[in-house]
Amino acid sequence: MDPAPHHKPQKDMEGYYSLLQAGSELENTLQQVTVPVSMKEVAGYIQKQVAYLSGGRGAESSVIITLPECSDFSDIPGEALAKVLSYLTLIPRARQPGVKFIIILDRRLDTWTSIKTALARIAASFPGNLHLVLVLRPTSFFQRTVTDLGFRFSQDDFMLKMPVVMLSSVTDLLRYISENQLTTEFGGTLDYCHSDWIVLRTAIESFAVMVKDIAQMLQAFGTELAETELPEENSTVELLLLAHTEKYRRLKDAINSVMREGRHLLSSLEASGKVEDKHTHWDITQDWDTVQRLMSQLRDMEMAFDGFFDKHHLKLQQYLQLLRYEHSFHEMMSALEKLAGLEKKVVTTGDTLGQIEQATKELDVLENRTLEEMSRTQLMVLHGHQLAAGHHYASALIVQRCNELRYHCDTLTSAVKAKRRALAQIHTLLHRLEEAQQWCDEGTYLLANQLVDKFHSKEGAQAALRDIEKFQEGAPALLSAGSDVLFMEYQPVLSSHLQTLIEKMFEKHASVQKLVQTRQSCLKKLADKHERPVQPVAPRAETSPNAKSPVFSPRHDFNSSLKFTFDLSLPGKRASRKNLTSRKIEVMHEYPNHSSLCYAVDGEDGADLLKRHVMKELIETERIYVEELLAVLLGYRAEMDNPSLSPLLPTTLRNNRDVLFGNMPDIYNFHSRVFLQDLERCLDVPEAVGACFLERKENFQVYERYCQNKPRSESLWRQFSDCAFFQECQKRLEHKLALDSYLLKPVQRLTKYQLLLKELLKYSSGCERVSELQGALSAMLDLLKSVNDSMHQIAITGYEGDLSALGRVLMQGSFSVSISHKRGATRVKELARFKPMRRHLFLHERALLFCKRREEHGEHAEKTPSYSFKHCLKMSAVGITENVKGDAKKFEIWYSGREEVYVVQAPTVEVKRAWLNEIRKILTNQQKILKDELCLSSSLAEQMQLSSPLTLSESKPQRASVSSEGTESVCSSPERCRRSPRHRRNRRSWPGAPHSGDISKGLEDWNRANSFSCLSDAEGEATDRLAPGRYRASADYLRHHPDDIIIKAGDVIQVQQENDGQWLVRNLSLKQEGRIPAARLQAILGDGSRGRSNHLGEPRSLKTRKLSSP
Repeated sequence: MDPAPHHKPQKDMEGYYSLLQAGSELENTLQQVTVPVSMKEVAGYIQKQVAYLSGGRGAESSVIITLPECSDFSDIPGEALAKVLSYLTLIPRARQPGVKFIIILDRRLDTWTSIKTALARIAASFPGNLHLVLVLRPTSFFQRTVTDLGFRFSQDDFMLKMPVVMLSSVTDLLRYISENQLTTEFGGTLDYCHSDWIVLRTAIESFAVMVKDIAQMLQAFGTELAETELPEENSTVELLLLAHTEKYRRLKDAINSVMREGRHLLSSLEASGKVEDKHTHWDITQDWDTVQRLMSQLRDMEMAFDGFFDKHHLKLQQYLQLLRYEHSFHEMMSALEKLAGLEKKVVTTGDTLGQIEQATKELDVLENRTLEEMSRTQLMVLHGHQLAAGHHYASALIVQRCNELRYHCDTLTSAVKAKRRALAQIHTLLHRLEEAQQWCDEGTYLLANQLVDKFHSKEGAQAALRDIEKFQEGAPALLSAGSDVLFMEYQPVLSSHLQTLIEKMFEKHASVQKLVQTRQSCLKKLADKHERPVQPVAPRAETSPNAKSPVFSPRHDFNSSLKFTFDLSLPGKRASRKNLTSRKIEVMHEYPNHSSLCYAVDGEDGADLLKRHVMKELIETERIYVEELLAVLLGYRAEMDNPSLSPLLPTTLRNNRDVLFGNMPDIYNFHSRVFLQDLERCLDVPEAVGACFLERKENFQVYERYCQNKPRSESLWRQFSDCAFFQECQKRLEHKLALDSYLLKPVQRLTKYQLLLKELLKYSSGCERVSELQGALSAMLDLLKSVNDSMHQIAITGYEGDLSALGRVLMQGSFSVSISHKRGATRVKELARFKPMRRHLFLHERALLFCKRREEHGEHAEKTPSYSFKHCLKMSAVGITENVKGDAKKFEIWYSGREEVYVVQAPTVEVKRAWLNEIRKILTNQQKILKDELCLSSSLAEQMQLSSPLTLSESKPQRASVSSEGTESVCSSPERCRRSPRHRRNRRSWPGAPHSGDISKGLEDWNRANSFSCLSDAEGEATDRLAPGRYRASADYLRHHPDDIIIKAGDVIQVQQENDGQWLVRNLSLKQEGRIPAARLQAILGDGSRGRSNHLGEPRSLKTRKLSSP
């Protein structure tokens, strides 16, 4: 398909037509304001002032043309005089067609003969509508008398051609023309400068010519663009783009130059004529309007050209993009066709395992190359969709190319996968046939090597029978299945050669079996000859009649669970107590309502089986979850628009269905269209599911909105739970449970993910993608915590500000709080409240809120708790004291330099540590920001860096402060705090939030309890700060970078010193040294790093043990 369009679409030509229309309008204006005769043609006579336009007006707005005294008037050729008069009359007529003219012929210093000649020449050459000729006769007595007599006798001749009035003086002139329309030489007040008029007139005509030239250039360039034939070479298109851009730039420069000239001309007209006085400077006003009109139309034409050029330029750029995309497309298609040819050359037939393995290797190489081309194809398809999304004019063609690429990729991928499956089946078949062949050979060898002389004794015959029976027990399953079953199982890949091999294999098996049966018959006869007759005795039951068979039967108890344990030895090894390679398989059979199997297998194969089992469970439950959501949306929500059920549905319920169902449609769309497909792609690679959760982490935020709306939804459900509409919908859906159970499904599903991820993580130790699984688990736990905290936050009442301005909720929980103040009046008042108060604390990024939990217990009251706002502390003015005498669960929060002190008692020590850890992070971050600001504004930067990062002077209460007190002592020096053992114990760090169980349980039990669960109050077990010394590692530390240290479980390591969260560690077993993050080191050491009071010889963890102190 040729990418170059051979004709311009109508839509693309609209810009060109707009340009032509603007040019036509400008050309019409130029024809109206320009005259055929230019100033250059009559410049000499105009400069001699043979005649001029003063700008004055007579009766009926007649234009006044003045012919002053000119000694050379009679010498001017008639053609030149006619051209001068034509030029002077065309200027007013171009502005006002049909205008009348008045000629003032000044002959006060001349003779009658000159007057008569002048009138005759005017009558013969004046081109306009001559309204009146006013002649100022000579002033001398003699010439005036002659003029009067001559005019009297010749009056009739002149009046027939033009109206002539003979005036004796300038005073008589004022009777015909107003004083303000006459120049000063005729006693008037009209300001007129002939040289200025010539300059302005020349400038106007020059500007009109420039505008006309620019308009012609724009039209010519526009026509060139419209008629441009698009080439088929990339380089030619690029050169064309550069040429058009350069020409467009030059045209824009010329237009800007003309516009500057026009603005200068307008300012000159304004300065010389006072445009606002239209009665005295009528001509200058008209000139100003003319120039302004030309500039406006030129600007319109420029805008039309810009629009057309932009569209054409964009089209040309898109055409270049299309050429390049087509070139890349053909290259990619050629590469894919080449790979398809190579794929066809890979044979799926072979006589031996070696040939099949060689074909598999060739297919592996081909698949690697295919994956590389697939990545390039995906990038190209993405680029094509980006072009189409950018409103490319050939978007349909580009999308078609993308679809073709996808089709060829899918075809090639399918062919490679099909060929791989075929090779795998053939390999399996040949391997099984080889095993069967080997078994038959071993049987033949067994029969040949049995000693016949030993068969004469009973024991020898029985031993030989046992050997044969043992040998038959190890027969491959392939032989017991039969050739017909084998043909059906491998029918897609069977060739004539393979069929022949199978038939020969079973023929050989039949012959071996015949030999075995013959041998067994002989041995049995020999064994029977040595047996003495035995009196038959009825067998006696050895087991209790109540004993149950461990196998499944119809009478088996479905509520019981059976457990069988087998010890399987590796092939080729004798089973012994010391054999460490034996695998233990534990099979659990549980029958709650249907049979389900749970395998616990030691070893890599068992771990893969368990991971696949967990993955299957995750996908299956996800499908059920999506189906349940769809059933609710179609069976309940959509039925609210069903006219047949309208009488059963209250109006209030219909108007609040978004409250009842929340954003469940968004949740369904995400899981059905995106997440379920992601999970299904991970069936064969369960470890990849972590990346799916991380990639879709933002999409899971829809659950936060759903959970926040859940209290309103439950309230609405309780109000209308007995509605006939719900009962009818439940009946149609054949649901055993009511709608509220299904509305709880999203909450239950959200808690299920982290449990399945934990199971998957448990069986993925040592996997390359275990970090992704850990990240996915952390992300889901963070989401659960965020959802839980937001559910509590929306229940806060009485806070007048914007809660979102306080930042994200980091922690929340209930505490016992006591308050004390420094100042006397407040202190006395607080002493009266001796009993500690119960307060629910919300720790935000920028503030700490104290609230009181309120919960109504009436029959119809809301069971969801609410929190009444009591007090707010800005974190910028907060300090903490970590230890308080008398109770390890207490800590202090002090405000504004201990002016207010809040003694907070946590439920457990772990909760206290978690809260102190989060508060310390906030204060440390604030301190870092404050320190950076001070370093920029103060010349004492080095002294600031040596100051304490956690404690500042109490004279500046806006700074954050942290202290660790055993007996009200504040540690202010970093060195002192670092050396203090007590401080080292108090300044421990804790992990983020290992409290998935609490959160999950809180969310799952939320509907049953009808109250928010305080999930953040139960944090995970805190770990103590690491201490230098010798330890024995309980976990592996794999190398992520070339410089990393390697640690294996059981290695003895020396923990030396810490720097910026990194510990310097030496592996004494491998003689290596490197740095490890503190959190990772804690995981490697396990329980052995906790506590500094333990010495060598004290009880330790079975996995990890600190060997010595530094």
